[in-house]
Amino acid sequence: MLETAEKDKDVNAMMLEIGRRAKAAARPLATASAERKHAALVAMAGVIVARTAEILGANALDLENARESGVASAFIDRLTLTESRIRDMADGIRAIAELRDPVGEVISEWDRPNGLHIERVRTPLGVIGVIYESRPNVTADAGALCLKAGNAVILRGGSDSFHSSRAIHACLTEGLKAAGLPEDAIQMVPVADRAAVGAMLTGLNGAIDVIVPRGGKSLVARVQNEARVPVFAHLEGLCHIYVDASADRDMAKKIVVNAKMRRTGICGAAETLLIDRNAAEKFAKPLLGALVDAGCEVRVGDDLARLMPGLKAATDEDWATEYLDAIISARLVDGISGAIEHINTWSSAHTEAVIAEDPAVVERFFSEIDSAILLHNASTQFADGGEFGMGGEIGIATGKMHARGPVGVEQLTSFKYRVRGTGQVRP
Repeated sequence: MLETAEKDKDVNAMMLEIGRRAKAAARPLATASAERKHAALVAMAGVIVARTAEILGANALDLENARESGVASAFIDRLTLTESRIRDMADGIRAIAELRDPVGEVISEWDRPNGLHIERVRTPLGVIGVIYESRPNVTADAGALCLKAGNAVILRGGSDSFHSSRAIHACLTEGLKAAGLPEDAIQMVPVADRAAVGAMLTGLNGAIDVIVPRGGKSLVARVQNEARVPVFAHLEGLCHIYVDASADRDMAKKIVVNAKMRRTGICGAAETLLIDRNAAEKFAKPLLGALVDAGCEVRVGDDLARLMPGLKAATDEDWATEYLDAIISARLVDGISGAIEHINTWSSAHTEAVIAEDPAVVERFFSEIDSAILLHNASTQFADGGEFGMGGEIGIATGKMHARGPVGVEQLTSFKYRVRGTGQVRP
């Protein structure tokens, strides 16, 4: 017990030093030129490509450990890096580099009757703590996005992706050095000890300005419950697709299969399919059959079970489950009203899609459902900062304060007011 206490004390001391260095790095970073940040990001992307073999070697160690632990195939998919995924990672950093620099942007400005000119201007948040689990690419995305927005960042990846994340972080450090920016601007927690997470949640003596958790429900719940600093919460992606009676059947089939099966382990994967009861004969067998043919297990409500015998029955637990696997729950609903009721009851407020040609149905879906992302006639797998033209994202924020939806460069800034006068005094 004493040994554990001493170990935690050492971890806390290490984390406080990391926080001190991050806060010191944040000051020059906040005023760094757009050109220097651009140069750092381009250099980072180049180093990542050049070190592909090293990154793959590190990832192989993580994958070996994961397979020995007997984790699910969806988890392995999230953890796996390939040459193609590494190229995509580098391309994502280059895309972030080409975004407009948000720091110093005048969001709005106006004049007062007394002659004062007021500007609202974007500023960096300061130091961001990012806590994530199995996806090693978050290391690159988070580091690049925080840098572009003028923030220092402390990255705490999961133990499962420990070697991969460290290899990627080394590339980011090289990019900072090449551009003459402080290496402490992007730091990686060098231990997998859970005490490091607890230390970050305290704010590290005021060093951390905001925490971004990206992972499973238990991680996010811990962060929300224990954090003493603001949190941009990325909760589970319990995403729904509603297929209305007015939908085009071929379009619906294509979208539903893509939304579920393109990549089952991402937060934008569809987990529940809702079908308009008035068009059950038109849609049930084609849609569910296409999912089964694609290798998906379909769990159905009672009405669909009668139409599609042989499929597993869904329970209330299924409507509340983010599978992150080749499994989907499906049921019939009473039109758009039934879809809205189901989604508002079970959704995690992440992403929902409606497939319909009736504009009145689409309007009700968009106005009566309050999830962060709503799509019409498009796959839920577009719930991604890169697909939104943001270059990348740290996560999908499902809360309503400050950042919501994809957390990209603009969402990683705050603002201040600049007030210019000509000698005014207040009477």
